[in-house]
Amino acid sequence: MIAAEVKTVAVRGYAIRGPEAKFEPFDFERREVGAHDILIDILYCGICHSDIHQARGEWGNSTYPMVPGHEIVGRVVKTGGDVTKFTKGDIAGIGCFVDSCRTCVNCQAGYEQFCKVHCSYTYNGTEMDLTTPTYGGYSKNYVIDEAYALKVASDQPLANVAPLLCAGITTYSPLKRFNVSAGQKVGIVGLGGLGHMGVKLAVSMGAEVTVFSTSPSKEADARKLGAHHFVVTKDRANLVPLAATFDFILDTVSADHDLNIYLALLATNGAMVIVGIPTTPAAVHAISLIGNNRSLAGSGIGGIPETQEMLDYCAAHNITSDVEIIPIERVPEAYERTVKADVRYRFVIDIGTL
Repeated sequence: MIAAEVKTVAVRGYAIRGPEAKFEPFDFERREVGAHDILIDILYCGICHSDIHQARGEWGNSTYPMVPGHEIVGRVVKTGGDVTKFTKGDIAGIGCFVDSCRTCVNCQAGYEQFCKVHCSYTYNGTEMDLTTPTYGGYSKNYVIDEAYALKVASDQPLANVAPLLCAGITTYSPLKRFNVSAGQKVGIVGLGGLGHMGVKLAVSMGAEVTVFSTSPSKEADARKLGAHHFVVTKDRANLVPLAATFDFILDTVSADHDLNIYLALLATNGAMVIVGIPTTPAAVHAISLIGNNRSLAGSGIGGIPETQEMLDYCAAHNITSDVEIIPIERVPEAYERTVKADVRYRFVIDIGTL
């Protein structure tokens, strides 16, 4: 028997073909819209630091050609016959993954990002068949099962919403998991793409927020974002009076740094959560945790239910990312500036320029 031909959709993207290569236009194909799929014309795609790590082969899992991008916002232009969640013209978002097995214990619990069978990442991954490569949001459109797309309020500035699909959920998830609430003292380590979202969200939850940064020049921005205090960490004397006073600390820094100095700032039963990914493994002294019953945890993105919850929360509280919108040909420049922390606070590509 001859297998049925799989229909596809032609797509223009912006790809890199190796860790030392340059970005260039790239034509590829996505599957045709199935019964439960939607076709999204991409409007904006944020640039995440993980895009840079993977494009440059720094995590050892890169496959090429690669079309990065997992902070995607666009308009639904076609729906499958059985789609009920979206209608043509809706605004939809796509985050870090686009499918999973749906039946394992994690998928059933809404933790699809930790699927025990296979999580299909938005790019630099494979579809559930484990062979078809996924290509990300530096492209004109995306075909996705409606169950893995997110609903986005159309009255928000969509370029500013795009980074919420990664930076927003990456910071919202641990704040919710550790029940950050009014009156708590919360520290945010680093004021970059993740850190600035951490500040906005923690302030909206009623916390008293302190930003820890090595850059004195960021104090004005921190306070504008809502932070109540700002501490320059290059002078360790600034940390002495803060010992054992924080209920929760969110560490967003991706550069190598000493975790112990921040653990010492946690009060009894306080928790510190890492969301940045430094290159070198950190050394943590046992006494840093044993003292005051402190906890050190990690957190990634959220599942589909929590990501939708985050988007709804941000819409209700008028929270979006601070962005710099760029044409797609400036992606290499944006990568260099992101590494140098020279952006306030997230680059977003106008896909209309592709």
